[in-house]
Amino acid sequence: MRYSDMAVTVSDLNRYIKDKIANDENLSQILVKGEISNFKNHYTGHMYFTLKDENSLIKCVCFKTYAEKLTFMPKDGMKVIVLGSVSVFERDGIYQIYVKIMEEDGLGDLYTKYKELKEKLEKEGLFDETHKKEIPFMPKTIGVLTSQTGAVIRDIINVSTRRNPNVHIRLLPVPVQGDGAAEKIASGIELMNEKKLADVLILARGGGSLEDLWPFNEEVVARAIYNSELPIISAVGHETDFSISDFVADLRAPTPSAAAELAVADVYEVKRKISGYQDRLRMALIKKVEVMKLRYDKCMASAVFKEPLRKVNDNYLVLDNLLKRLEVAIKNKEEQEKNRYLKLVSKLDTLSPLKTLARGYTLTERQGKIIKSKKDLQKGDIVDIRFTDGKRKAVID
Repeated sequence: MRYSDMAVTVSDLNRYIKDKIANDENLSQILVKGEISNFKNHYTGHMYFTLKDENSLIKCVCFKTYAEKLTFMPKDGMKVIVLGSVSVFERDGIYQIYVKIMEEDGLGDLYTKYKELKEKLEKEGLFDETHKKEIPFMPKTIGVLTSQTGAVIRDIINVSTRRNPNVHIRLLPVPVQGDGAAEKIASGIELMNEKKLADVLILARGGGSLEDLWPFNEEVVARAIYNSELPIISAVGHETDFSISDFVADLRAPTPSAAAELAVADVYEVKRKISGYQDRLRMALIKKVEVMKLRYDKCMASAVFKEPLRKVNDNYLVLDNLLKRLEVAIKNKEEQEKNRYLKLVSKLDTLSPLKTLARGYTLTERQGKIIKSKKDLQKGDIVDIRFTDGKRKAVID
């Protein structure tokens, strides 16, 4: 007999194992406790996850009918107790727990460490918005810290070069999970800063369980991000995943592709905006020229430009009129002052002592002073006697 006649098919073997497990009463209704990882809430409503402890793991599925009855939303890192049955999925030849009931059994150790570190760093101010640096608008070089293989770096390169073909991507390969990954990520950040190898850094990793993302929850990475002089975009895991690096970084992106979009400006969009600004400027200049032309036409239509000397001639007439009025005013003032002068002269003449002398009177003076009393003279004094036509000296006897 040939071996091929004795061999069973894979389907037969999987079916046999499934039947064996199904007939085991201990596996038909079993309580299992463990920590959730790789949790996926499918759009159909089914939940897929892995239940693990320190040494082993087992796959689990909770169909929509039972998932809708849960009083909480399972998350990676949660410790839970599940009630269900163990069975084999024939197509893939794997056994898993088909969960009917699930209850919380506390948080996992990693999740507890995550919460404690987050609270500690938040109190120290590592998450403060005042410390976050602005992402440059048009960086020339994008530094990427991630694994050199895998979809992450390809996605970043594709998105970046599509948005700006001239952008330079500088990859610094670092392990993104496993022992020692956190220290190497921190060293990579420090190296990028020390050598000034980029204008902005992207810290990226694809999705995964809490364990897979754990290097980005280490304190050494958080402090390296905080101390970085270069702005850092954190793109770790999927949109629903949050790591410590997301809170410390200057900007958080939901995915690595989104990080590339945030770091690299779309030059085509920039060109469109510049073109739009040019069109607006051109229209504004055209309108400005039209307005200035209207003002020019209005000015040229005014009398000032048609007859530029009219204003000058009008001012000449005004000036001539003012000069005539000034001349008349001067003549009148001169006449008034002349008449006033004659009146004063007449009054002075009336009071003049010469008039008195003309009538036969004389004035007696001594040393230029008029003698008013005989007491002012002594015998022998020489005096001047003023007549209307001159003086004569005399001696008092």
